Amino acid sequence: MSVTTFVIGVGYLGKRFCATADDNVRGLTRADYDLDAGGALPIDLPTDYKVLYTVPPARESSEDVRLTGLLELLDPVPRRFVYISTTGVYGDHRGAEVDEQTPVNPGSPSAALRVAAETALAAWAEGTGCDAVILRVPGIYGPGRLGIERIREQSPIVREEDVGPGNRIHVDDLATCCAAALDDSTPAGIYNVGDGDHRTSAAFTKEVARQLDLPPPPEISMAEAEQQFSPMRLSFLRDQRRVSTAKMASVLGVTPKYPDASYGIAASLD
Repeated sequence: MSVTTFVIGVGYLGKRFCATADDNVRGLTRADYDLDAGGALPIDLPTDYKVLYTVPPARESSEDVRLTGLLELLDPVPRRFVYISTTGVYGDHRGAEVDEQTPVNPGSPSAALRVAAETALAAWAEGTGCDAVILRVPGIYGPGRLGIERIREQSPIVREEDVGPGNRIHVDDLATCCAAALDDSTPAGIYNVGDGDHRTSAAFTKEVARQLDLPPPPEISMAEAEQQFSPMRLSFLRDQRRVSTAKMASVLGVTPKYPDASYGIAASLD
């Protein structure tokens, strides 16, 4: 009999994973258990189980209290804990390549929270003997996540010469990475994931517009964007890096179904 996997956080990724996973997967939504409220878990944990955790940190804290609060409740300890982090932990490298050995250097409060979460999980895993796998994830796209409304509204994008290489992954490829990370044969540790297609955010948006037969959005300079865009959107544009996924291929054992974002966009529109 296969081991039960609990998916904590059934949002965009969690739903996709649950829809494609094998049997013995159980999702826990916020309606089932509110991590901010705390209290006892609404389930009896089996003696042998795994966890896929997709919940972002609460922004009001300097630590990921949602994660640390849950870890305190996991008794017995799971066999394996997979945490969805972000490639934003690397910060800005002016377009240079980063890999799992690159020191973290978060350039935003949200990225700093992810570093804190990774650190807390690693310490907990070492103390309990749980195998912890951290997936550092770039921008996620897929059905319903292509920014189509912004294109229809002709919201401006930053011109290609002002932005660095992009890093992203189709949600189905990310679900495959999650399944691989949950497998007992996968070594614990940190893995960057992505499609390896480093086209700029501007090029990606224009490709979506092309496939929809819509006019491409107007392009503005980074200086103009700094006057118009939100701080969070600007942080994504300012942090320029090319994320290596060599370990994803060689150790995690995942080859993306959509290594070319053009095909991933087409599949998402279908």
